[in-house]
Amino acid sequence: QVQLVESGGGLVQPGGSLRLSCAASGMIASIYIMGWYRQAPGKQRELVALITSGGSTNYANSVKGRFTISRDNAKNTVYLQMNSLKPEDTAVYYCHTNYASGRWGQGTQVTVSS
Repeated sequence: QVQLVESGGGLVQPGGSLRLSCAASGMIASIYIMGWYRQAPGKQRELVALITSGGSTNYANSVKGRFTISRDNAKNTVYLQMNSLKPEDTAVYYCHTNYASGRWGQGTQVTVSS
């Protein structure tokens, strides 16, 4: 059974940093596209960043230069390093894989506020 478990969310002040983790089980994360999405209250879920099996990355314009997606194949885990956080980054962040028809994690809350 494939599971994606996110962790690392929390409350941070503007300008601060957080690192989110997505631990995958039941699949080999490195051979699939892994992505981070977010959903703010009243808004649609949007792509934040993704990493392909070849290691290519893609970012939403709103996070380019601030967020970095990476992968630790030995730990079967994908990370999202978030720097220079802004209040508009506040959202529930979800991990996603294109394994089979797609799988989502349960989400982790990120709140950026002073």
